[in-house]
Amino acid sequence: MVLPTITEDIISLAPGDELILRFRTWEDYETLLKRREDKAGLRIRYNSKTQEIRIMSPLPRHAKNADLLADLVKALLRQAGKDWDAFTPVTLKRINRQGIEPDYCFYIDNRDRILGKEHIYLETDLNPDLAIEIDLTSTTKPEDYQAISPVELWVYRQNQLLIYHFDSQQYQESQISRWFPNYDLKTLIPQYIDRGWQIGSSVALREFEDALRSLNQQ
Repeated sequence: MVLPTITEDIISLAPGDELILRFRTWEDYETLLKRREDKAGLRIRYNSKTQEIRIMSPLPRHAKNADLLADLVKALLRQAGKDWDAFTPVTLKRINRQGIEPDYCFYIDNRDRILGKEHIYLETDLNPDLAIEIDLTSTTKPEDYQAISPVELWVYRQNQLLIYHFDSQQYQESQISRWFPNYDLKTLIPQYIDRGWQIGSSVALREFEDALRSLNQQ
């Protein structure tokens, strides 16, 4: 058994581990982000309301699901004739309030406003249009994104897709996506994530694209 380690020089967690540091400040969070350095696989969150820093080390399954789900979103965007820009990994911060690192975030309507940017600064840049989280060993709550407030939040957990819309004050769960209202994504997404494990990601993606074309012709 490998125990989590945090020193001045080391931040080390075994895959699947999550470490919660309580009664921490924004300065503590920024210090940990700097000390992480090349440990880009670690995800670090901060919430000023709870004064907690959460450090997570995703499992390999997490990365595969995140990559395939992002590809499915891109396929949906292509079918809808929409352009986009996507970021991963990315740290989204609302200074002294919240910091989070989604598995993927997309700019769709507002893509023109962030073209060419290497970093997103929410004090001056627009919020993402869509953020994606894969939950395997940890649980994402809509409140985790309250201050960051992407227009739409997807959480994929236990073979279910949860969709949340931000209403300018808080997140409300929805059965449909604002970006893809004509598709039953709560059925389609779990189906093709599962197919990705059965037959491989690229084949599942082709099947998904074929399914979208068929649905558009009906």
